[in-house]
Amino acid sequence: MHRRKIFIFALVLVLLLAVPAFAEGENGTNFGWLSILPPLIAIVLAFVTKQVLVSLFLGTFIGATMLNGWNPFYGFLRALDNYLVGALADSWNAAIIIFLLAIGGMVGVVNKMGGTIAVAESLGKKIKNPLTAQLYTYILGLFVFFDDYANSLIVGPTMRPLTDKNRISKEKLSYLIDSTAAPITGIALISTWVGYEIGIIRNTYQSIGLEANYYGVFLRTIPYAYYCIFALLFVLINILSQRDYGPMYEAEKRARLTGKLIADGAKPMATDEIARMEVRKDIELKVSNALVPILTLIVIAFIGLWYNGYTALEEPVNPFTFAGMRECFGAADSSIVLLWASIISSVVAIAMGIFQKIFTVDEAFDAWVDGAKSMVIACMILVLAWSLGSVTGDVGTAEFLVSIVPENFPFAILPLIIFIISAIISFATGTSWGTMAVVIPLAVPMAHIFVQGGGDPKLLTITLGTVMSGAVMGDHCSPISDTTIMSSMASAADHLDHVRTQLPYTLTVAAVAGLCYLIAGFTLINPIIVLIFGIAILYGIMRFFGKSVAEEDLKADLKKEAKAN
Repeated sequence: MHRRKIFIFALVLVLLLAVPAFAEGENGTNFGWLSILPPLIAIVLAFVTKQVLVSLFLGTFIGATMLNGWNPFYGFLRALDNYLVGALADSWNAAIIIFLLAIGGMVGVVNKMGGTIAVAESLGKKIKNPLTAQLYTYILGLFVFFDDYANSLIVGPTMRPLTDKNRISKEKLSYLIDSTAAPITGIALISTWVGYEIGIIRNTYQSIGLEANYYGVFLRTIPYAYYCIFALLFVLINILSQRDYGPMYEAEKRARLTGKLIADGAKPMATDEIARMEVRKDIELKVSNALVPILTLIVIAFIGLWYNGYTALEEPVNPFTFAGMRECFGAADSSIVLLWASIISSVVAIAMGIFQKIFTVDEAFDAWVDGAKSMVIACMILVLAWSLGSVTGDVGTAEFLVSIVPENFPFAILPLIIFIISAIISFATGTSWGTMAVVIPLAVPMAHIFVQGGGDPKLLTITLGTVMSGAVMGDHCSPISDTTIMSSMASAADHLDHVRTQLPYTLTVAAVAGLCYLIAGFTLINPIIVLIFGIAILYGIMRFFGKSVAEEDLKADLKKEAKAN
């Protein structure tokens, strides 16, 4: 197996380094179809070889080689000193890395205090079965709506002991976390995304001579964010029906019948330092030892976004009004705020343990370091994913994908085409924000041409909702997306298993969303009617294709299979 992987990597390298000989007419600024090579190679190799770190680096190396005249020596050096170091040199990225390590450290301290066990025992009285465990996970995911990073890193560690206890596979937990992160944050009335989205809308509208209440424009796009809405509702349908299909069904069947929460040979995104911690037998198990640090994290993050955004605004606003709060959240630097929240919550957890004489100062920091260690692999993957994202930007992957959209086509199918292009770009680059920045300035003027020709102005709103929805869709299922990586990390799942099992569900929701965009483009009817239609289809798909994962049904099926054989 190892020889096979080495052979595959070597073959890919030889083939790619031979590409320049057949790439006539391409140059350092316009790679055309070759611009999709870095993300394509990284994604395909990751699935084929199961070596995520090497695959991501190879994608970065190929991109850097392309940008340096196809010279592999310079490409290797630039991949290291320009892209890898550059990813860590970015203040946003550095803050996120420290945030992740601090979250891991806090969880380590909470576990050392017995807080994790106490929460599991307390909620275990209410969570009696897999259905309620998943439902609580879903509700908590909706509750932490203000930032997708905070969402994943709060929901995962909080619910993981409970879902583990109820034999819910790591693949399923990571799907629940991932599906209530970006989809809810992208359409929340107040979140770290709102300011960014409104800023792009404002710049694009002004470039074509349109003035509007830009927050109002954003609000009107929410009913057309079909993928985001359907993704959230499909999770709920999945939980309540207790049905799964595809590889997710196999993962749940394995977990429920054998207790194996991960597949044989899987490589979890979190190491077992936390699991190997010894909790003193003579201490009183208190829910507050977990609840207080977690609530501190949530409260500090929420207040910090409000405060940080207020200090960043150029024009003063009343921060106590809804409009003022929205402006503050939109202007906030979430990476810095999450860093504040994670460090403060770690300090609170350490102080609580020392005050209760559960551990000494030295033992507290040992527990924090052990917790931080569990995040190292995920941080490495995240840095490589950011590096690959920078390379795809430099070789012009997104711009090329947008450029292949034909100029002459019926405007009724514009929403569907924009949705597909946005999803492909986001999947290939691993960033929904970058996709919106590239596609919105190009898609909105196209829709505006239709409106100027006598078309319905509603198409402008539909187009905006389509871009945002497609950007979230690609980001949701991309193996090089930071939120996908964090979901794997938060659930301690194998990253590729998370992507593989989630993909059929994201594609299902995307197909229904695409159909709804086609209907919206041709009819321009009330979006609520289209939403109801889409929800009905999703329910029907789950009922028709899904198989029950209730333990009694799985055992009955197993007996039938045994008799048949």
